Order: sequence, then structure tokens, then C-alpha cells
Amino acid sequence: MSLGKSAVMAASPPLAADPTLERLEDQIDWYDRKSTLHKNYFNALKVIAIVAAAVIPFLAALPLEAQLSRVTAAALGAVIVIIEGIQQLFQLHTNWLLYRSTCESLKHEKYLFLAGAGPYAAAGDPHSLLAERIEALVAQEHAKWTGTQQASPRPSQPEPPPQRKDRGGSEA
Repeated sequence: MSLGKSAVMAASPPLAADPTLERLEDQIDWYDRKSTLHKNYFNALKVIAIVAAAVIPFLAALPLEAQLSRVTAAALGAVIVIIEGIQQLFQLHTNWLLYRSTCESLKHEKYLFLAGAGPYAAAGDPHSLLAERIEALVAQEHAKWTGTQQASPRPSQPEPPPQRKDRGGSEA
């Protein structure tokens, strides 16, 4: 026997009344938006770089004034370098994939929870388990994001760690 949509809706708490499900929906929405944004920026910059790279040899083959051709080719080369630098600095591709992966993992948890399946089927308190798993996924993604930011080359020198003080207040 199949339950109608209204029976399923009545069996699950409304999202607005549940802070855990509100948090889950908020995180799904955030990661979905950020993933799409990073994907769009990444793809747009890649298309521009590919077009610029394709135009350079085409310019060399045209019977244009040599100076104009060289300046235009150099400018397009500079555009390509700038685009690649922006992509490296902002980690657009990596963030797109991390955010999309986290979004899909959060959706997976949502559907398992709402169906009472997977780890939620045998849980003593499925609601608490959902909260813990949501926060674990968000923390895991944050740790990966932090790792990519630390691995990215930065133009400034790192600051030395602050000097530690012993319990008496003097420097160790």
C-alpha cells in the first residue's frame, strides 16, 4: 500500500518548526548556491582563456601590421595568465567540487532521515543523529576548504607564531 503525499507530509515535522531541519535546508541552499557560482565563474574564465589562446596563432597567420599583431598576441597572453592566476588564487574548480559534494551529501542525509532509512532506521534518537551528521559534514568540508586555502600559494610571507608565555606571565 502506498502512502499519499499528505500522509508523508503529516508524518514528518514541518521544516519551519524544526531548527535542525532548518539548518539542513539552509546548508543545502548555501552549498548549492556557492557550488553553482564557482562553477559558473570557473567555466566562464576557462572559455575566455581557451578563446584567447586560440586567437593568438590565428593572429600570427593574418597579414596584419607586425607591431599590431605582436601587441594583440601579448595582450591575449597576459589575459590568459591573469585568468589562470585568478583561478589558482580563488580555487574556483576545487571549491566548486567541494561545495557540490557537500551539498549532495547533505541531501543524502536529508532523504535518509525523512525516510527513516540507513543509520536513522536503528537510531535511538534519529533527530539528534541528523544534527550530528549535518555538523560533521559541514565541519569536514570546512577542514577541506581550509586545507586548500593553506596549500594555495599566497603573495605575503607567513607571520611567525606568537611567543608562548609561561604561567607566571614571562615569555618562555
